[in-house]
Amino acid sequence: MRDYTGGAEPERQGIRVARAALTRLMEPSDLAGMALIRVAGAVEALRLIQGTFASSASLERDMSSVLAEAGMPRWPGLADALTRWRPRLADLAPDRDLNVVARLGGGLLIPEDSLWPAALADLQLAEPIALWIRGRGPLIPELHRCIAVVGSRDSTSYGATVTGELAAALVQRDYTVISGGAYGIDAHAHRGALAAASPGRPADGPATLAIMAGGVDRFYPSGNEDLLRTITEQGAMVAEVPPGTNPTRYRFLQRNRLIAALSAVTVVVEARWRSGALNTAHHADGLSRPVGAVPGSVYSANSAGCHRLLREGSAVCVTDAADVAELAGAPGVNLAAERAAAPAPHDGLGVEDLLLMDALPLHSATTIDKLSVVAGLGTATVLAGLGRLELLRLARRVNNGWQRCSP
Repeated sequence: MRDYTGGAEPERQGIRVARAALTRLMEPSDLAGMALIRVAGAVEALRLIQGTFASSASLERDMSSVLAEAGMPRWPGLADALTRWRPRLADLAPDRDLNVVARLGGGLLIPEDSLWPAALADLQLAEPIALWIRGRGPLIPELHRCIAVVGSRDSTSYGATVTGELAAALVQRDYTVISGGAYGIDAHAHRGALAAASPGRPADGPATLAIMAGGVDRFYPSGNEDLLRTITEQGAMVAEVPPGTNPTRYRFLQRNRLIAALSAVTVVVEARWRSGALNTAHHADGLSRPVGAVPGSVYSANSAGCHRLLREGSAVCVTDAADVAELAGAPGVNLAAERAAAPAPHDGLGVEDLLLMDALPLHSATTIDKLSVVAGLGTATVLAGLGRLELLRLARRVNNGWQRCSP
């Protein structure tokens, strides 16, 4: 099994096995379960569900206090929660699950490990019990190095192009692109990131991570099998549910909170009015993480969700990787300065020189007289302007005539 402990002591293995078991007994974001683990610890929580550790009034009182702090003042009680968890004991085999992932080259990352992503603490009580990881690359980078790129499953050619270019440019800036491994925008984000990855990429993170709603032992959706397999070879697949778990609508929605929590910025490229990608954006907004939305055609239903985010003020308009990097607050990124560093050829020219430059042909030569007619300028003004453009390397003499220099 891949060692994610960062040199942890051997006795931590008991906690790892207990957390592996609890990921099968509890659904993601089961707040009662999270409260039990926080109060009793993973090992004792598992023993209580198994019936080898007796509950007490003080335990339930402490759980109620934790849940109240999380905004859940009333809950059915521990007995009701146990009736949900105990039917799954028959399928409990944490050692088997750990061995399955180990054979795939992965392992289980737990909060007690030094390599556990600190960003997940922002989820508070909804922080995952553990993360099942399948991959051969480095682990999850720090928050400021991760950008989520999400969107509609039925993406358009516009969305596919924008997503691929955006993901590739982000990887070239040494970001890790996080998405959900689904069809459409997710797949284009992963492909764009993989295409831009290079052998010389820094070891602080892979080009892309796929956060899954089901177990990492299966490639879902099946149509993305080749893509997901490549991700496990060059990046990683991550899930909070154990091997063999099927994705469900609830698990997809809960998976979205992990994408948002692990990313410094969440970018929505295309999304319909009620797209699931908006759920990821709302999770990010709730965590006070910046959200970017790519604008599209006002006639495109696939961009209606992006325009909705922009109209409601929960997202900032982004059009390229420079916008996203500035939104992420990367050190040294100054969007205005970056774009000013590559001025257009006509920047700084006066009106007369602009008229003259527009009149100059690019692939042939023309005379002073013709330039005077086309530009609507006097001969003396044309001669003076050509001298200035020549000094700026915007015009040149060719065969007794003049032409515009190639950009």
